[in-house]
Amino acid sequence: MSGVVARRVGFAAVGAGSLPPNTIAWSSCTAVLRAVANWSRIRDEIHDDICRRAYNPARGAFTQSYGADELDAAVLMMPLVGFLPALDPRIVSTIERIESELLVDGFVLRYQTTPSARVDGLPPGEGSFLACSFWLADCLSLMGRSADAKTLFERLLAVRNDLGLLAEEYDPKAGRQLGNVPQAFSHVGLINTARNLNPKTVGPAAERSAT
Repeated sequence: MSGVVARRVGFAAVGAGSLPPNTIAWSSCTAVLRAVANWSRIRDEIHDDICRRAYNPARGAFTQSYGADELDAAVLMMPLVGFLPALDPRIVSTIERIESELLVDGFVLRYQTTPSARVDGLPPGEGSFLACSFWLADCLSLMGRSADAKTLFERLLAVRNDLGLLAEEYDPKAGRQLGNVPQAFSHVGLINTARNLNPKTVGPAAERSAT
């Protein structure tokens, strides 16, 4: 919108009742600045709320929901979108907990699906969610653990089918893919991680973490 306004500054007004175009441009910019200030305040409030209520000091991790003890690998997205730096102590300890409890047979579970932790109504035994494994590789790369990130990435590449495609999940015990195939989340993760691990470019994780 700001680009459109900038291009139209100085255009002649159309119609006898029109305001001078630069006045309209000024008014538009003023409205945008007010909206940005409001959104910035809301953004900061959300950030403070999550940091205060979603981090469980007893678990040393950001958990599945406020006040919960259960882990959820979706929180791996926090450093990838720039919510907190990858080397923030809370992120580091969260990743350590995920590696300890959700990294099973070399792949990352989204969360535990035991009878005592059935958050989605599904029976125990879900496969590893491949997107989460790519997210972990991205986080490890941001933390400077490049060798670990590359090892995990190569493990993920090895489970592609004969067409080079990935499903939603992978069962490492049975050695087969599960769920929807092909799964866009998995392939977006593959592309992003490949870019993040390329030493010749600035990958999307590094770009977002710098914002």
